[in-house]
Amino acid sequence: MNPTAAANSPAGALTLAQEKQVAAAAALRWVRDGMLLGLGTGSTSAQFIIQLGAAVQNGLKVQGTATSLASEALARQLGIPLVAPRRGLRFDLAVDGADELDGQLRLIKGGGGALLREKLLETASNYLLVVADSSKLVPVLGRFPLPLEVVPFALPWVLDAVEALGGAPVVRMIKDDPAAYYYSDQKNLILDCHFGQIADAERLATQLKTIPGIVEHGLFLGLAKAAVIVKDGAALVLRPGEAARPAAEFAELP
Repeated sequence: MNPTAAANSPAGALTLAQEKQVAAAAALRWVRDGMLLGLGTGSTSAQFIIQLGAAVQNGLKVQGTATSLASEALARQLGIPLVAPRRGLRFDLAVDGADELDGQLRLIKGGGGALLREKLLETASNYLLVVADSSKLVPVLGRFPLPLEVVPFALPWVLDAVEALGGAPVVRMIKDDPAAYYYSDQKNLILDCHFGQIADAERLATQLKTIPGIVEHGLFLGLAKAAVIVKDGAALVLRPGEAARPAAEFAELP
């Protein structure tokens, strides 16, 4: 862990960066030899990939498919064997972060711009495990803007339709070049939509699916089976409708 970051946190507390490391280490306990893994995108997923790479270098035998070019490059760098998409491919376990999650493990994802590939791989997974720091758990989704991946040609009409739903859409720009659009790995645009509190995520997901030009939305509903989240320095496992339990109680997929 970064000693400088630790020094800037309250005594006994972990920084968010340290929490990501703790969550990733807990998730790694569920990986077994021979598994085919979906590798997520984002800062917490990167921590998981780094720790998975160390385990592979120590003899763990797994294969994976990445949800983004950035995660793919990191996995290759660390020697994790990668598998290309093919018919019939299903993953034993997918491990990915979330921008927000609620107590029923409904998620907002797409802050890293990889929501289409994330949803593809995680729909093709037998088990989706979310890894998150303490800031990601919320009582109601919507504080984080909801990302949409959009076909560039359709942008004007999608903006109109999402605005009519109350989404206050903003086209995502490149961070270092605010005059240039950000494009996903699939060469689509990303809209960040400010709905405020999303009281009925299922209804909104259905409405967004009817808008032509939206390739995918960042509401991940009914996909996550469990989440590892760090609270007060300890990794806890959350499952829908159940009380949190210490991650140390789980040596494999629950």
